[in-house]
Amino acid sequence: MSMVHTKHQDIASLDGWRAVAIIIVAASHAGLGKIVPGGLGVTIFFFLSGYLITTLLLREYAASGAINIKHFYLRRLLRLTPPLLLVLVVTYLLTYLGWFKGYATWQGFFAQLFYFANYYGLFFDAAHTVPLGTGVFWSLAVEEHFYFFFPALLLLMLHRAQRRHIPVYLAVACLLFLAWRCYLVLGVGVSVERTYYASDTRIDSMLYGCILATVQISERWQQTLQRPVVRHVAVLSGLVLLLASLVVRNDAFRETIRYSLQGIALLPLFYYSVNNPGIWPFRWLNIGWIRRIGIYSYSIYLAHYVMLNNVDWISRHAVVNVLVALIISCLFAIAVDRFVDAPLRVLRARLR
Repeated sequence: MSMVHTKHQDIASLDGWRAVAIIIVAASHAGLGKIVPGGLGVTIFFFLSGYLITTLLLREYAASGAINIKHFYLRRLLRLTPPLLLVLVVTYLLTYLGWFKGYATWQGFFAQLFYFANYYGLFFDAAHTVPLGTGVFWSLAVEEHFYFFFPALLLLMLHRAQRRHIPVYLAVACLLFLAWRCYLVLGVGVSVERTYYASDTRIDSMLYGCILATVQISERWQQTLQRPVVRHVAVLSGLVLLLASLVVRNDAFRETIRYSLQGIALLPLFYYSVNNPGIWPFRWLNIGWIRRIGIYSYSIYLAHYVMLNNVDWISRHAVVNVLVALIISCLFAIAVDRFVDAPLRVLRARLR
């Protein structure tokens, strides 16, 4: 029996998780970075992306015996690029006019538009070529690089490997990514930024989500996992492991095993939030207004840091400026959902 519901297009709790992730990221960027771990929000986004994409691809394969990779990329393009292009055009224009801080250059614009922002920031002069606040686009690049290879890889494994072995292969890949980080940090001594921003050191955060989507569990094991004591221990263990990954401050730990531990910790949390959305503490993930924040999370993510870096002229009080920035970001996200994404959702649906 699969670990996910297969009768509904919508998967329980995922919009709620998106809301949790964007709230963590926005709070961290809004000045609470010392107590709110913004990086955890990004890791949640990564895990969720891997889980959702894999689940949808497996549904397509189960229904048709194939995965239309061309349609997959068209759907991704129509979902991700229009809001990104809109934000980039407006931000670069306002920066060029001198209304926003930073630099407006064509190389910076195209690096961010074509999902090269993470390596561009690491190895090129991004500090003097992009507007202030667009640095968060590095995570979009990591996700897009994952999309480049994973659908074809999954299709290959579905054709060539036994289904029960696929999670094992993905787990081995996660170990290889961990080994690569350990080599870079402990062997080469690279900077914290190198392991934090680069796709080749962060994609395993998405692969843990893929593992959850591909694991198949028998009815007997499903019943065992649904026992209250097992459920409580699993959820508590996930939360404790997640907290432990944040408490340890050693740089070598944080840039090597931390991401692996967070991926493992999210496995039981996502499993029970999807399969038992009505239980505490996952019930609130499915509240209407929480889900709405999750739906708007991508556009909020695109706009919030740009706004936070460019509203300090509004008031002498930092709290007022933060509130204005976040309100503008939310209004922007609502407008994008209604006027940009709504018509594109119809087109994406035709590509399924």
